[in-house]
Parts: sequence; structure tokens; C-alpha cells
Amino acid sequence: MSMDDVVREIEPTVHDLGSFKVRRVLPSRPRTMVGPFIFVDEFGPAQMETGQGMDVRPHPHINLATVTYLFEGAIHHRDSIGSSKVIRPGAVNLMTAGKGIVHSERSPQEERDAGPRLYGMQTWLALPDGKEEIDPAFDHVPESELPLIEDGNASARVLMGTLWGETAGTPQHSPTIYADIMLAGGAMPIDAEADERAILVTEGEMALDGDALTPFTLYVLAPGHAATLTGHGRAMLLGGEAFSTKRHVWWNFVSSDRERINQAKEDWSAGKFPKVPGDEKEWIPIPEVPKTVSYP
Repeated sequence: MSMDDVVREIEPTVHDLGSFKVRRVLPSRPRTMVGPFIFVDEFGPAQMETGQGMDVRPHPHINLATVTYLFEGAIHHRDSIGSSKVIRPGAVNLMTAGKGIVHSERSPQEERDAGPRLYGMQTWLALPDGKEEIDPAFDHVPESELPLIEDGNASARVLMGTLWGETAGTPQHSPTIYADIMLAGGAMPIDAEADERAILVTEGEMALDGDALTPFTLYVLAPGHAATLTGHGRAMLLGGEAFSTKRHVWWNFVSSDRERINQAKEDWSAGKFPKVPGDEKEWIPIPEVPKTVSYP
């Protein structure tokens, strides 16, 4: 891989949850963020047993927005502002935590009855300076508002921002790019306008300017370098405007202020966050040692 193309390769940390694996590339020791992206998980593909399912109990977030995008399966999202939505492949769920939100993610009953498939991406976007404490919000963006670019044996769905001359309907808190690229022997140019960009191959065999990419490794691209992606499979392109101020991560909390994270920890432990309507009986306690942290 030419260093003209790539400034950093980040190998995933793999969490084996039994019925499926989660591969995390951000935050990492080498790098905390790419544009606003401060957390990048790829999960699955997994086939779960009949009656099983995803059960992420209610838990809190601050100062970030979560972006859920599925390749296969379905997840029922509920949150403390009253949202209740089943997300399926092709759509985007954007949940803005701002000053604080609680949500749960569970497999719908019809998925459990059939034996759920689970395969997709969950990412967090840090909220920019001046917007960290905005009111919480939830946006479900259907496939019809996410432009599909097709060129022979290559296609790309724009999930956030403007790419290849098309703009997604997903709200943005800071300039963001996010796209789902599918190649069947074709080629896709990687737009070079964004400050920071990275590519994550989730299936198949792909190359960047002729150099092979390892699946599930995050390749952070050199600023301004116009590259071409080729091969067969699927890859995510993500990035956006670089942050000028540092962000800290501890468990499910992100902030420019470590004291704000400490306050959120105290508030969650004291039961001061709101409940999730329809999912009030369970919650995830504060961990002694969180799996998600940023590094000094």
C-alpha cells in the first residue's frame, strides 16, 4: 500500500458476543476520529437461532449522534424522547443524544421467530463545538432519501453528506460523508473534497489504486488524494470535516470536557436520565472497565 494513498491502517478489535462478532476500529490507540466519526463498529454477518435476538438494554449517551445502517436483518430502536422505529436494510437511523438520551436496540419478535440475521454498521459522530448540548432528536431516513449512484458494475448509496454530486437527506451537525459502496468488478472514484476520509471493506476483495485492502481494517486516506476503489464486494466510505478540539470517549459518553463525562456517569448511576417508554424495566449499569475509551 502506497503511503501516497494511506496515512494510517487501523486493525479492528474483535468482540465475540457468542451469537455474533463485533469489529471496532474507532476509537483506537492510533487514532480517535476520522472527521466526526469517533466510533465505528461492524457487526455480523450472523445467523442466530430461532428465539434468539439482539437485546441491547437501555443505556445513555451524551454529546454524540448514533448512525445505524443495516445490510441484513432488523433492529427495533426505542428511546427516551418517545421514538419507536424498526430499522431495516437501506434506511438510516440517526439518533442525536445532545445533552442526554437513553435508548435500547432489540430484535423484533418476527425476527426472533424466524431466527434473526444480523449484519450492519453502527457508528457514532461527535457533535461539534457549540452543539454538544443540543436537545436530543431522532431521525429515520428512508432509502428513498439516500441517493444511489450507479455506473456499470459499481454502485454507491450516499448515507450522509454530498458525494459524487448527490446529497443524502440525513441531517448533519457538522460536514460529514458516509457511503455504502458495492462493486462487481467495477471501479468507484473516491471523492477527495472532505478533510478526512477512510475506507472499510466489509466483504469481498477490493483494492485501492491497485493495492489490496484487508477486510475489516480501516484505511485512513491521505488528505486531497483522489483514489479509485476496484474489485468485488462491499466497502464503507466515511469521514468529513476535521475537529479542531479534542474529544474524549468513556463507555457510551463522548465530550470535549472530561468533567461532563464524569457528570454523566454520576447521573446514570443516580437514575437521573429519563426512561425509555415501553422498555423501562431493564438497563445497563456503568461498567467498572468500559470496552470503549479514547486514549490521551
